[in-house]
Amino acid sequence: MQEPFASTTMPMRAALEAAERAFAAGDVPVGAAVVGPDGSLLAVTSNRVERDRDPTAHAELLALRMAAARLGTPRLVGCDLHVTLEPCPMCAQAISFARIRRLYYGCEDPKGGGVDHGPRIFASSSCNHRPEVYGLIAEAPAAALLKAFFQARR
Repeated sequence: MQEPFASTTMPMRAALEAAERAFAAGDVPVGAAVVGPDGSLLAVTSNRVERDRDPTAHAELLALRMAAARLGTPRLVGCDLHVTLEPCPMCAQAISFARIRRLYYGCEDPKGGGVDHGPRIFASSSCNHRPEVYGLIAEAPAAALLKAFFQARR
């Protein structure tokens, strides 16, 4: 039997698996992984808003915190973030503050996104750091998880 995410990169596969765990726990299925400058996987986590009862417990923020703690610095220079959904404005601003080198995301978020939709944080003149952005990476499995989650809620 083939792995469900076999055709995706290792970090995005880890993020998708984390998103599946969030789904099973009743949280919006978004997962994130931070890869260090040396290619090592520094952090993998998922949304924990419901579990932690914390509106800021988005997968991206949790992954950035974990990676910063592991590296012992608030600036993740040379690190890449892989996330299954386009980051919201809050997370996009944190990505900028963390100095992430590259952002890879799965599916777009036309209603709540802050990168290629909505306020487009990285395009703002007040944004001091802009990562390279690559969207629609493993879009189909990321979107399928979100669709299944929200259909089950209706």
